Amino acid sequence: MTASNERQAADTVVLVRPVAFHSNPETAASNAFQRPPEVADPAAEQAAAAIEFDGLVAALAGAGVATVVVRDCVEPATPDAVFPNNWLSLHADGTAVLYPMMAPSRRAERRRDVLELLSREHGFRVERVLDLSAHERDGRFLEGTGSMVLDRVNRVAYACLSPRTDAGVLAEAARLLDYEPLAFVAADEAGVPVYHTNVMMCIGSDFALVCEEAISDPGQRAAVRRRLEQGGHELVALDLGQLRSFAGNMLELADADGGRVLALSARALESLRPGQLRMLESRCRLLPVPVAAIEEGGGGSVRCMLAEVHLPRRA
Repeated sequence: MTASNERQAADTVVLVRPVAFHSNPETAASNAFQRPPEVADPAAEQAAAAIEFDGLVAALAGAGVATVVVRDCVEPATPDAVFPNNWLSLHADGTAVLYPMMAPSRRAERRRDVLELLSREHGFRVERVLDLSAHERDGRFLEGTGSMVLDRVNRVAYACLSPRTDAGVLAEAARLLDYEPLAFVAADEAGVPVYHTNVMMCIGSDFALVCEEAISDPGQRAAVRRRLEQGGHELVALDLGQLRSFAGNMLELADADGGRVLALSARALESLRPGQLRMLESRCRLLPVPVAAIEEGGGGSVRCMLAEVHLPRRA
């Protein structure tokens, strides 16, 4: 691995304002966190999601985190566009990565115009674009920083394998980005594979939340713990109930003064035990936001709504 020049926490994030959010039938089978689509009212879901989205943008701005807000396109329909971190990651060496998505309706979320916007209007530099989407033809997927939780400082890509996270594509992405891949298998209390790593794991600058209970293999569990501790992270063990409450779906960010902000949902905050809360509050300013409609309809939470911008600035 080469030495990293990336900080763990970005000070800018991309968000996509939804225009037709609803529980997606194409994603329900592989996402146990998602409400069954047949019981949903799409119009009501979109109305609630729009309110929650604007609340998150306002909360981030109030905390001093810069936001780049992009409006979703009406056509083609992309009901999960509010989760841009699945198709895009942005890195300090100027690399942008476009990822292969399992659901056909999600593939239209990939938008080159977002990269152009970051360059043209926000002063970021994109030096190269790695497009891994061709793997979709072979039924192999890697859904961005949903599938991978990146320790950007120590250059480790943690990934729980699932229908949405292919070991081969993980290895390729890690090689191209100069990361060490660390793959494992994780499941919920019903034995259903955890669909995305970022619902069970969050890595901050010096801490990590992990639902170790979900990793049944003792060797894999020990390997994850050992590598995190080697990277200087104090571990917070989440239980399966907290996993279900999206306590793993947090993201550390930086404010304009370099202060640490931890974005999470109100539901995740409520699930934390006092000792866990004290540890996190000793390191970061906690920024809880209510996103219940997005959590229930889309099966993702606050972290899924944020694509961090680590790109260099133009001189």
